[in-house]
Amino acid sequence: MLAVAARPCRHAVGQRWFVDETDVKVSGRWRYVYRAVDQFGQVIDVFVSLQRDVVAARRFFERAIGTTKTMPVEIVTDQAPTYPMVLEALLPAAWHRTGQDANNRIEADHAQLKRRLRAIRGIKTRTGLCMVAAGHSPPSRICGRGHYEVAVDQRAGRRLAVAFVGLARAM
Repeated sequence: MLAVAARPCRHAVGQRWFVDETDVKVSGRWRYVYRAVDQFGQVIDVFVSLQRDVVAARRFFERAIGTTKTMPVEIVTDQAPTYPMVLEALLPAAWHRTGQDANNRIEADHAQLKRRLRAIRGIKTRTGLCMVAAGHSPPSRICGRGHYEVAVDQRAGRRLAVAFVGLARAM
């Protein structure tokens, strides 16, 4: 609910996307979480799939482009063989970069997500995973990174508390 309430206050999505997938166990079964962040570290979209294949990657990109209404200029991924096929079909004008260590931004974001999941001690449902994966970062984004236009007139230590009160009213 926090992520949905904060969405209107979010800054515009950047032109550089860092995309990757990670595996997470949900009720004893492995799921793949496709995630994208822009050059500012703002989460663009999250997609959970049973498979890690071309169909899942295509659905993720179609959904990310549809929700943001933004066509990225540059997409940074790891060297997974599914991404070039999907990007040639959907975004032929975008520069697809796969250099070594180029994808560190999204890998670091995955580490924060997995740290949060360890504290929860496992996710039981796909819906729960989607909610945690999409909403795990808004509190840190509100506090110090300035990705949301919420409580910007407050000092950094007070920003999150004021933002929660304002977002609770919006819900």
